[in-house]
Amino acid sequence: MPKLKTHKSTSKRFRISKGGKGVLMRTRQGKSHFRRTKPNSVRSMFDEMHVVTCTGIKRRVQRLAPYLHEKS
Repeated sequence: MPKLKTHKSTSKRFRISKGGKGVLMRTRQGKSHFRRTKPNSVRSMFDEMHVVTCTGIKRRVQRLAPYLHEKS
């Protein structure tokens, strides 16, 4: 069985959290576009990582980035 190719933009947008849980985390969209006109409170939200809760997105990320593992 040959190796599967990883979708590179998916691997850059999603991470597995460190520690014992291993939860799929994501960044916010719109992080680098028109940031000057946004308030500081909104800009600080872009730096946070958010937990992915939707099972459909988890399944799609698993298909696009097969070597990015999440603990079940």
